[in-house]
Amino acid sequence: MIEGVTMKVAVLGLGEAGATYATAFAAAGWEVSGYDPGETPTPAGVGRAASTADAVAGADLVLGLATAAHAVAAADAARPALRADAVYVDLNASSPETKIRVAEVLGASARVVDGAIIGSVLVLGARAKVLLSGAASGDAVRLLGAVDAGTEPIGGEVGDATRRKLLRSVFMKGLGALITEAVDAGAAAGEEAWVREQIADALSEGPAALDRLNKGTRLHALRRSHELRASIELLAGLGVDAPVSAGAADRHLALARRAQDDTRALADAFAGIPTAAVGDGRDRLGFVAPHIRSVWPGARVAGRALTVLTRPGDNRALHRALGQALPGDVLVVNGGGDRSRALLGELIAERALNRGIRGMVVDGAVRDVDELRDLGFPVWAAGVSPAGPYKDGPGHVGVPIAVGGAVCATGDIVVADGDGVFVVPRLEAEQALRAAQAVVEDEARRRDAIRGERG
Repeated sequence: MIEGVTMKVAVLGLGEAGATYATAFAAAGWEVSGYDPGETPTPAGVGRAASTADAVAGADLVLGLATAAHAVAAADAARPALRADAVYVDLNASSPETKIRVAEVLGASARVVDGAIIGSVLVLGARAKVLLSGAASGDAVRLLGAVDAGTEPIGGEVGDATRRKLLRSVFMKGLGALITEAVDAGAAAGEEAWVREQIADALSEGPAALDRLNKGTRLHALRRSHELRASIELLAGLGVDAPVSAGAADRHLALARRAQDDTRALADAFAGIPTAAVGDGRDRLGFVAPHIRSVWPGARVAGRALTVLTRPGDNRALHRALGQALPGDVLVVNGGGDRSRALLGELIAERALNRGIRGMVVDGAVRDVDELRDLGFPVWAAGVSPAGPYKDGPGHVGVPIAVGGAVCATGDIVVADGDGVFVVPRLEAEQALRAAQAVVEDEARRRDAIRGERG
C-alpha cells in the first residue's frame, strides 16, 4: 500500500473463500467491493456491488472466486471496467485450461495471475498458502501481503500454479479418502483409536516415510496386493465399503506387472469364462460392437492386447505389430471398419502363430477364412473380402484405440468367443475376473436348480 492512499480490492464471489478474503482486506483498511449473484451474506465492511463491472471499477486488485464454472464468464463481465494496471488473480479451483481461457478473455485489460489455494481457508483464513504463476506474480505477492497471505510465486505462465495444485491433489485427496476408509474400518472393528495412532505415526515420519513407502511398494507390490485383498475381505465382513483399498490393490498389481509380466497368466484365467459372464460382471460395459464377429465357428481366445491403429485397407502397421508382439498377445486392430480390403489372411496368421500370438480382433476385413479355420487361428472381424490390402501406412502400434465402440489399450485383457468380444481394462482385470467367476458360479447353481425341477 502507498501511505495515505486507500487501495481497492474487488472480490468476485462471496462464498466461503471470497468472504474470508473480503473480511481480511476490510480489516487491513482496504476499500472492498464484492459481487455475488447469489443470496450470500455480505461481510462486514464490504460494499456489495450491483454487477461484476461495478465491483471491479477502479480496483487495484481483483480476486476471482466465482467458481470454476463461472470463472470465464466473470472475467468477460469484468473486462470492460478493469484498469489496465489492475492485478487480476483468478483463485478459482479449476483446470489449467480454464485459467488460460480467463487470461485470453481478459487480454491486455488487466495483468492476470493464476492463483491456486492449497491450504485450508476455513482453518487458516487469508493466510492460507497460495501458489502464484504468471508475469505479474510479484505484484500479486505484494498486494496479497496486505492480509499476510501465504504466497509462493513459482514463475512460469498462467495455468502452471493450478497444474501444480492438481498434481498435489492426486496425493492429498487420495490420502484423505484412504484415511476415512481406514478410520471407518477401525471404528467397525472396535479398534478406531489404535488405527488413528498408526496413521498419525506414519504421517509424522516425513520424508523417511515417503521414501520407505514409495520404494517398498514398488519392490513388494505383488505380496502387498494380496495383503490388501485380505484387508478388503475383512472390511466387507465388517460392512465397510472399501473402494479406495480396491483401487490401491489394483495399483499394486499394476506395479507388479511392470516388474514381472504376469499379465499372460491373468489372461489365462479368463480363458474358460464366456464373454457373456465377463460382461455381466462388468455391467455390460466393454463389449465390442456385434458387427465384429468370429470368422469361423468355435473360436475362443483370451489374451493380452497389443493395439494397432491403421488407415482403412492398409496393413503396414499390422506387419510392424507382428515384430513387436509377445507370446500370449492378441492383436486388436482399428481398421476404420472398412470391409473393402482384407487386412490379414493365411500368411499373416502363420507368422502370428510363430510369434505365439493367440488371435486377432479386427475392425476391418480379413480373408482366407477356410485356412484360418484349418490353422485354428482365432480371428474376429467386421467382414470378409478377397481383396488384398495396401502397405503404405500410416499406422501406429501400442496406442489406445477404439474398436467396435470399445476403448482398448495395450495390456488390456481381451476375451472373445462365439458370442462376441469383450475388453477388460488392465487395472481392473482382477476385479473383473472375480466378478465373472461369481457370475459363472451363480449361473451354475441356477442351472442345476432349473434342471432339478425337471427331475
